[in-house]
Amino acid sequence: MTERYQHFINGEYVAPSEDRYFTSTNPATLEELYEAARGNAQDVDLAVKAAHSAFTSSAWSSLNATQRGHLLRRLGDLVGENAEKLAMDESLDNGKLLREMRGQMAALPEYFYYYAGLADKVQGAQIPAMNPAILNYTQREPLGVVGAITPWNSPLTLTTSKIAPALAAGNTVVIKPSEYTSRTVLLLAELADQAGFPAGVINVVTGFGAEAGAALVAHPLLAKISFTGSTATGSHIASQAASRFIGCTLELGGKSPNIIFDDANVSNAAMGVIAGIYAAAGQTCIAGSRVFAHKSVYDELVEKVTARARSIVIGDPLADSTELGPLAFAGQLEKVSSYVELGAKEGATVLAGGCRPEGLELPGYYYAPTVLTDVNNDMRVVREEIFGPVAAIMPFEHEDELLGMANDTEYGLAAGVWTQNLSRAHRMARKLEAGTIWVNTYRAMSPMSPRQGFKNSGVGIEHGLESMNEYTRLKSVWINTDESPVADPFVMRS
Repeated sequence: MTERYQHFINGEYVAPSEDRYFTSTNPATLEELYEAARGNAQDVDLAVKAAHSAFTSSAWSSLNATQRGHLLRRLGDLVGENAEKLAMDESLDNGKLLREMRGQMAALPEYFYYYAGLADKVQGAQIPAMNPAILNYTQREPLGVVGAITPWNSPLTLTTSKIAPALAAGNTVVIKPSEYTSRTVLLLAELADQAGFPAGVINVVTGFGAEAGAALVAHPLLAKISFTGSTATGSHIASQAASRFIGCTLELGGKSPNIIFDDANVSNAAMGVIAGIYAAAGQTCIAGSRVFAHKSVYDELVEKVTARARSIVIGDPLADSTELGPLAFAGQLEKVSSYVELGAKEGATVLAGGCRPEGLELPGYYYAPTVLTDVNNDMRVVREEIFGPVAAIMPFEHEDELLGMANDTEYGLAAGVWTQNLSRAHRMARKLEAGTIWVNTYRAMSPMSPRQGFKNSGVGIEHGLESMNEYTRLKSVWINTDESPVADPFVMRS
């Protein structure tokens, strides 16, 4: 019998109000994995009210910041103790390599430890006043109930990036995970309960965006929404948040340039391109999908990337020998396939991939690593986010020409630069319009380093010290320390 999961609300599993469920499928085998509750507005209302009650309860509000940090540290310990199961469940759910998910789960406790340490480092400041009798200071306070809507490509890592700072700051949370990857987020809520978080501080409502997600964004008790996903959905969420004057943090799409200059180590750069676009089957918002190579190294770079793309081992994501797993669901496979077909119609040359791989024993949503050349910045396949293992490689000659092409995009999430010229590295870091710039590496990240999307790639900051401000509000306090009688304001004084 298929395993069935309920919502996690107020410290316990709760059946959906309409007794409806949906099925999660293994994208490698197409086998049914489990059923999860199909949430609606009534379920969301129950969860948000539980979170709001927990926010005002003494069990949570009476904890000092250091005590909240202790809970986060304990949760990090439990994530580490259950890392193997969490890695296996995520791999089965979204098709990512088990060894990649093991690496993510091994690193995940550090996110909780980092924010546990920040919990009691949130400070105000004393403001100089014109009147020495006036004491003016600021303090930061939690917002209330934070809604977190998280994607399917890295469920636990991206959920943790939202809820860890929110909890460290003293908020409560309601999470709506992707309908494709619900299980590990529910298990995280279980672990939080084991860690000692009071009931209602962490709640999970599973279901679809149009039903549960929309209801969460629209709930009147919500103080903030944090979303990772498509730019179109993020724009809709931002407009709803603005209409209600609540905050939002949005990490959205990307079409990141990966740039190889003439003085780069081409072998290293080729591996950087491979890592930037084919890791996780290209299903990452920071994928280096637009590759720009100086004309003097263009042919060599294309040859190395194409050769490696053709030799990537595609197969069972649970096998140690596999280098590329399936796409996460049927719709994503259809999207990637249609974009490559469109690119070919636009005039692109498909040097590698461009099709479902042949000879696989598994029936899943696989797509071969693809290299496109003879492309330009006007093509849709270059301008629009594909979210798959598709690299478009273009030559350039001059630095100014390169900057024009690299910045000619509606996105600004990340960029990679490969050069041995220190001056150029700093120059590119300054002039490229993206929130994260990597030089002679790609996809490096840490909970300590802030991430912000420019342009249509997002609003607000995730990770780092700055992210704590996203989950607090600033209050200015004025105290008159002069105990002498207050003068009548309508009596003129000389």
